[in-house]
Amino acid sequence: MKKKTLMIDLDGVLNTYSGLYDKNYISPIRDGAVDFLEKLSKEFLLILFTSRSKEHAQKWIKKYNIEKYFSKITNIKEPSYLMVDDRCVRFNGDFNSLINDINNFKVWYKNSEI
Repeated sequence: MKKKTLMIDLDGVLNTYSGLYDKNYISPIRDGAVDFLEKLSKEFLLILFTSRSKEHAQKWIKKYNIEKYFSKITNIKEPSYLMVDDRCVRFNGDFNSLINDINNFKVWYKNSEI
């Protein structure tokens, strides 16, 4: 059976990124990320999706010994079953609702309730 593809974002999902972007520094891996990837990789083909340079991302996944979970690294949206990202809004078919969701969006790590 062919595995479905998941694209997983690096910053804010797999690492401890909190909004302060530095092109030369990638924050440490988030607690639980390795187990998360191990579990998903059993059922899905994983692609690392990042706006960072491929070279920096490759060094980062090697540093944390998680390169075995990814089939590739890209900054291009590719055909996939789902994308996991900290900065996204799900379209539910209603543009008015979408506008509201966009205007009220908060990144999870800036949510005062957390």
